[in-house]
Amino acid sequence: MPLSPDDFYTHALAAADQEQRLPLARMTGWDVSPFEAEGLRVSRLRPPVVPEPERHGEDPAACSSCTRRDEGIWLDEHWRLTRIGGVGVPLVLMLHPRDHHDLDDLPDDRAAELGVLTTHLARHVEALPHISRCHVYRIGDGGAHLHVWLFARPEGQAQLYGSWLVVWDDLLPEYPSDVADADAARVADALVASYGGHRGTAG
Repeated sequence: MPLSPDDFYTHALAAADQEQRLPLARMTGWDVSPFEAEGLRVSRLRPPVVPEPERHGEDPAACSSCTRRDEGIWLDEHWRLTRIGGVGVPLVLMLHPRDHHDLDDLPDDRAAELGVLTTHLARHVEALPHISRCHVYRIGDGGAHLHVWLFARPEGQAQLYGSWLVVWDDLLPEYPSDVADADAARVADALVASYGGHRGTAG
């Protein structure tokens, strides 16, 4: 039988110390970890909160993504692409449906488009100079309107491999905005050529 929220919490606490702190994650021992294990400690595990608080945009009338449905560096009838500023890696893009959908209620035809679009975007990001990989993430805990993150990993930075990339991004100094703008424009132009749609004017 699946664990209830309280059962899950009790199960997790069985592995914690007297201060309700779990052991350090195995990931902190990886050579790509941005943190040295010595001196680190895990935050106390807090009890569950049920029901969970609403995410932003649960009510489409109050969804900020819906109010910006015509904004982006690239758009077509169903999708828009934006550039996220203030990041440490070379480029972070976000793909949004223009209509109010989350992943679990995305119609099949939009879901098929999402797969094709994500593939095109990954190709175009990885074709940029000095970019080795395009990491793709869908999390969805903060916003109810589907948004897919695309992170460009810089070439040669072996410590930025894998799932630690988003943490490194938060630690790195801000990447030059003019360079990121030019790379984002290059990706948008390539997407117009390979997939269709048109260039937008706002990130």
